[in-house]
Amino acid sequence: MKKEIKYITLLLFCLSLLGSCAMRQQIQNLSPENKEFFSKVRYIITKQEKRVFLNLPKSERDEFIEEFWKKRDPDPSTEENEFKEEYFARIEEANNLFKEGGTPGWLQDRGRVYILLGPPFERHTYPRGRSFYGKPEEVWYYGFYPIVFVDTDWNGDYELTPLGAQHIAQINQAQMDEKPSVERKDVIFDFKAKILKTEQGEVVFQLQIPYKNIWFEEQDGTWQTTLSVSLEVFNDKKEKIWEKQTDYPLSFSEEDLDDKFREDYLIQIPVSLEPDQYTVKIDIENKEDKNRISRTLKFKVK
Repeated sequence: MKKEIKYITLLLFCLSLLGSCAMRQQIQNLSPENKEFFSKVRYIITKQEKRVFLNLPKSERDEFIEEFWKKRDPDPSTEENEFKEEYFARIEEANNLFKEGGTPGWLQDRGRVYILLGPPFERHTYPRGRSFYGKPEEVWYYGFYPIVFVDTDWNGDYELTPLGAQHIAQINQAQMDEKPSVERKDVIFDFKAKILKTEQGEVVFQLQIPYKNIWFEEQDGTWQTTLSVSLEVFNDKKEKIWEKQTDYPLSFSEEDLDDKFREDYLIQIPVSLEPDQYTVKIDIENKEDKNRISRTLKFKVK
């Protein structure tokens, strides 16, 4: 049971930088400055932001970093970014507070909780344990909310020890609540549209949507979303003569999505039209984040 709790804790709280072989290679290829940024923001960067950052050209990463902090600035009207300053101040405080063990303080469980939740209202330390056979232990309180850390191996590395599965969920939610809400501006939703003609005389609307421009959400280890595509065709008199609405669900493993990041998602929609001048209005909505974009194209059928 203890091993199961420890495993669940690591899943929920340790934001792993090594999610796949492809991601490991991408991280190794980062410049020292970019690698330091990627490491330091591990507690607050979203998984989608990770993917975007690692797949950006080197020349665009500085702009991403600037935008990353700007999105988290609680008061953009001032020169200071209070969130950024507080975040790095807590990293420094964690390093000074938790010097025991072989891991820098900010990377320990105590450091992670301290950085995300701030200093506890109360901190009770038990260097020799709370009983004769006990292990070194700390209990932090945020109001009536206890968080327990235990130095199981007597080596100074205190591990977060939840009281049960529900306690894990409560701690995780508390940490999520402390993170600033971030507008999803890191993904520019866009697509290209072409009008093709088949040998049979049909018109085909071809839509190319870069996978890197699609916002995916992770659910149970799978990255998924649904694209809702709507087309309306008008004749030269501006009368609507045809329309179609279709949902396209997308679902990938993390590894498969990494492989597709430099590819386009291709949609082809055929329609039979008489010779005339036409206008097509194309709307695509990402149902996961409600982002929507439209295109209007004029074309002629001979």
